[in-house]
Amino acid sequence: MTHPAFQAGAVAVVTGGASGIGLAAAERFATLGMRVVIADLGAPRLTKAMERLTKLAHHGAADIMAVEVDVSDAEDLRRLEADVRERFGGTDVLMNNAGVQPGSSLFGPSANWERVIDVNLWGVIRGTRAFVPGMIERGRPGAVINTGSKQGITTPPGDPAYNVSKAGVKAFSEALQHELRNTPHCKLSAHLLIPGFVFTELTARDRTEKPAAAWTPEQTVDFMMERLDAGDFYILCPDNDVPRSLDERRILWAAGDIVQNRPPLSRWHPEYAEKFAEFVKGGE
Repeated sequence: MTHPAFQAGAVAVVTGGASGIGLAAAERFATLGMRVVIADLGAPRLTKAMERLTKLAHHGAADIMAVEVDVSDAEDLRRLEADVRERFGGTDVLMNNAGVQPGSSLFGPSANWERVIDVNLWGVIRGTRAFVPGMIERGRPGAVINTGSKQGITTPPGDPAYNVSKAGVKAFSEALQHELRNTPHCKLSAHLLIPGFVFTELTARDRTEKPAAAWTPEQTVDFMMERLDAGDFYILCPDNDVPRSLDERRILWAAGDIVQNRPPLSRWHPEYAEKFAEFVKGGE
């Protein structure tokens, strides 16, 4: 089965599209003959990305838009939706992918918390609210892909603001898919992309070479497209270090904290270290 939204002539909008997973997705969409709009911050980055996309697009620059957009600004997103509608007639695929990760601690700078939640969570909500009503009205097969994170599911210690933002994306995306499937005559589907370890600007830190454990953005998009064709909502990506089987055990253990009334984040609690190791081994 091939997802009907991904066809020549369809229009895809990708936020955070100038690099990483967003750019890899935009490149894949362009090779399919789709008309592609990337939205991001930084004119030089956008110009460079547009040059790459133009070479791949079936009709060159006529099929590509690159727009400087701050997803923390609702008006920016409304303006983007109007510009896409004017240029290409509407949107068929929306990939809410823009994200930041400056790092956080519970009692650290509030500015970090506000920026992460404003971009990672509210950016997805604003993007959806700006584009999806028009996508439904368009009456064509379409898809909304929201980029989440495993950190929004197992919520490991170390970066609580990021975890909160991505947990919110998961909950919002689930609500969105429920809404879409219960909207009469709606031909849209929603999907939650859950990357593994991917080597991007966001994860590189001071590294210049891809770690062996990481996937490339292109590998992640290959997997995403495969699972979109299969109709998956939860697109749970492995990487070169963590197979799906291990992700499944980690997710089940996290849910078990509630069911079994264990301490929160018991996976990192010294009293449960041995039990967790046994639980993981039992899933192999």
